[in-house]
Amino acid sequence: MLPRHVAIIMDGNGRWAKKNALSVAFGHRKGVEALREIIRYSSDIGIEVLSLFAFSTENWNRSKQEVNALMQLILEYFNSEIDELNENNVRIRILGDIFGLPQNQRETVQASMDTTADNTGMQLNIALNYGGKDEILGAVKTISKHVLENKISVDDIDETMFEKYLYTAGQPSVDLLIRTSGEMRISNFMLYQCAYAEMLFPKTLWPDYTVEDYKGDLQAFSKRERRFGGRKS
Repeated sequence: MLPRHVAIIMDGNGRWAKKNALSVAFGHRKGVEALREIIRYSSDIGIEVLSLFAFSTENWNRSKQEVNALMQLILEYFNSEIDELNENNVRIRILGDIFGLPQNQRETVQASMDTTADNTGMQLNIALNYGGKDEILGAVKTISKHVLENKISVDDIDETMFEKYLYTAGQPSVDLLIRTSGEMRISNFMLYQCAYAEMLFPKTLWPDYTVEDYKGDLQAFSKRERRFGGRKS
């Protein structure tokens, strides 16, 4: 059984670079190479939604050199991959506050969403300038505003309505969360959507994470018994 929605925290680029006596920027670039293969395979086997944690709201606190390298990679990735993604019917959605990105990056990611807006294949969520707490707070603020404007009533608010105010509106919840590098935390990523996600924490650093590793994690997921708060019958 395949998960409908896979989320990946691509962790370990910096440690991979240090391990190989290379710059952190090169580690991130190597991580992009690993990313391409995972996206292609996910699309080929019929994963409905793939969510990738690319840049968090907290990542702005990293060194200026590393942030600049990551921003440059965003431009390079979308410019080089958009044609293939579009040809493969992949629809891109950006999770996060794109208005907080520099102008070139903001315009590039918006163009990618516009180009693929009518595609009906795998939905590719890329979290940029994203924080799970910010997403939830943003939803609460918008709902509160709509209540004050009499667009909705308090009694209308339930899970179904709340989810319409999230970046992932209309998408299924996360079934499988993978974080590479062995770190066992979710770091403010998709807090609401991961409420009942199965979680795997392979020790492999992200640049070394292969399609074969991914296949193994998908197989491990297929063996999990998901109870969603119930008991085994």
